Amino acid sequence: MCQISKRYGKLKEAETVHHILPRDSFPELQWKSWNLISVTKEAHNALHVRQTSELSEEGKELVRRTCRKMGVPVPPEYIPPT
Repeated sequence: MCQISKRYGKLKEAETVHHILPRDSFPELQWKSWNLISVTKEAHNALHVRQTSELSEEGKELVRRTCRKMGVPVPPEYIPPT
């Protein structure tokens, strides 16, 4: 089931797996279960800016929430400016 949809009370079948902390930047975390989330293609597209392959604001917020939950430091590039 899509974990993003589930968070909003909707049940949708997941079609892909998203690396919360991108595997290109964090290859050492690519197979950590806490760094993987099942999502629909639509939810996956919302987590990325497809023109640049960077994370969208929604994707960055998912990084921050996950890092806090797992007790892992949030990488500086995902900390919003103050």
